[in-house]
Amino acid sequence: MEDFLSQQRGQDLLRFITCGSVDDGKSTLIGRLLWDAQQLLDDQIVALKAESKKHGTQGKNIDFALLVDGLTAEREQGITIDVAYRFFATAKRKFIVADTPGHEQYTRNMVTGASTADMAVVLVDASVGLLTQTRRHAFLASLMGIRHVVLAVNKMDQMAFSEGAFRRIEAAFTAFAGTLGFESITAIPISALKGDNITEESPHTKWYLGPSLMAYLESVPVHKTPSARWVFPVQWVNRPDAFFRGFSGTVAEGSVKVGDEVRVTASGQLAVVSDIVTMDGSLPQAREGEAVTLCLDRPIDASRGDVLALSRLPLEMTDQFEASVVWMHADEGLMGRQYDLKLATQWTSVSITEIKHRVAVDTLAHEACRSLQLNDIAVCKLATSRPLVFDAYERSKTLGSFILVDRATQSTVAAGMIRHGLRRAQNVHRQALSVARPDRERLNGHRGRVVWFTGLSGSGKSTLANALEVALHARGVRTYVLDGDNVRQGLNRDLGFTPADRVENIRRIAEIAKLMMDAGLVVLTAFISPYQRERAMARDLIGADDFVEVFVSTPLTVCEQRDVKGLYQQARAGKIPNMTGVNSPYEAPDSPDITVDTSAMSLEQAVQMLIERWAS
Repeated sequence: MEDFLSQQRGQDLLRFITCGSVDDGKSTLIGRLLWDAQQLLDDQIVALKAESKKHGTQGKNIDFALLVDGLTAEREQGITIDVAYRFFATAKRKFIVADTPGHEQYTRNMVTGASTADMAVVLVDASVGLLTQTRRHAFLASLMGIRHVVLAVNKMDQMAFSEGAFRRIEAAFTAFAGTLGFESITAIPISALKGDNITEESPHTKWYLGPSLMAYLESVPVHKTPSARWVFPVQWVNRPDAFFRGFSGTVAEGSVKVGDEVRVTASGQLAVVSDIVTMDGSLPQAREGEAVTLCLDRPIDASRGDVLALSRLPLEMTDQFEASVVWMHADEGLMGRQYDLKLATQWTSVSITEIKHRVAVDTLAHEACRSLQLNDIAVCKLATSRPLVFDAYERSKTLGSFILVDRATQSTVAAGMIRHGLRRAQNVHRQALSVARPDRERLNGHRGRVVWFTGLSGSGKSTLANALEVALHARGVRTYVLDGDNVRQGLNRDLGFTPADRVENIRRIAEIAKLMMDAGLVVLTAFISPYQRERAMARDLIGADDFVEVFVSTPLTVCEQRDVKGLYQQARAGKIPNMTGVNSPYEAPDSPDITVDTSAMSLEQAVQMLIERWAS
């Protein structure tokens, strides 16, 4: 036993995933590996036999899948839902295996498992062949940087171990994966349930001359070339008392030594490492994967979200890039909508500026699309509100991978891998102007601001905005009304009324309103603006102190009775497919600055209330 443990100490570690479509046998395969590799303790074997009787799907035989399917729901349904990680070792290597779900709705969990894997075992049911989810998982594995793949053709016992059946699946997968950039694809015929070609060569496949699955796992190369640069995302500033200040985090790439000069990438500040502190004392050098606190020889302004690098090997920054995006939420992803982005320890707001194409996972063909649906894989251009330290994912998983978070629900909606920065991000700079907003406001004699009217069609937004402008104009206030119908005849004439077009419509209006406010004008916008996220985006862009949200809360029944433009009648007749309030949602404001119900007060009363609010 001591000899075995001493051997393990010098072993390398292989991280791999099992993936593929549902019921292809992923959990059974891992259970069989653990069983045949004699990695189970006596109490685990007793528990497995008991669970097999209670939840098993193999009659009186042991159900190896139950070793991995740990959730109650998984055992009851006989499926994998979450990612299950298992550690085991042989005399030659240590392993961490991630069993990822096969169901399409849990694709996001497969991405999680693949993000740290060195190789993938893609399972295929020999009696079924390649399925869409098989292809999707293979494509995702390639996107996540996995370069070695085992095609495990499972349930060969159900096909009488037919070589022809195996070769057909091998050829189909090889043809599909030919453009995915895998360095190696090794096809192995197996029966996870019976143990064929799992740890030993099977007598049922004498026509197969390759390795068993375990032999392959023990020999596949996983050595990584050490990075010449050093990447250190700051997780927090360690300040336990007035006499100690350090920057804590985990070395993402490369190494740093005491005496090295380092740079804060965003600000360019330089300092020299004076100490490298850990729980076990100081170190002369910190290497990749080590969690440390760096002490520097001088005070610098850095905090969580900054990235440190060696001064001689600086990192790049950008605020626009192209990325492969995996959409992982039921709410569709829309161009122009604001999301929060997390890249390493950096957070910022971001929007998708262009969806170049979606990938059809069955054929890998590029398809045009205007929005992203659950499990879509697409190439997109994104713009952040501030420059970020970045790199291409193929060079750096730390600086090339990110997640998108919905700002309203705080749900993770997408994962992305940066392909490259956009050159124009380096060539476009803000021009300093000699005349600023305060100068224009002083000339006008009042502040610029934006009054944002929102409500259903027919609620009275345009009428109110027009009446308020007349009243303000009489008081010498410089104003301008941006009305939905007027703007759609010019600036936004290229946009329709789909959710994606509505988001882009409001994004453009918010940008224009901000520019006009900067000119010192009071801007009155009259748009349905049905989504809370986009109104929140407009408020953030313009600034809460300069943004007045007016909810024209006139009930739908009153709006339909008015039906000034005949839109509701057409929508009820099925002639308008995206009519807000009828067949497209309107999300009422939770806490508007002002609420006006034009069915309950006269136009004069409403304007007077708005003027009083203006005066305040």
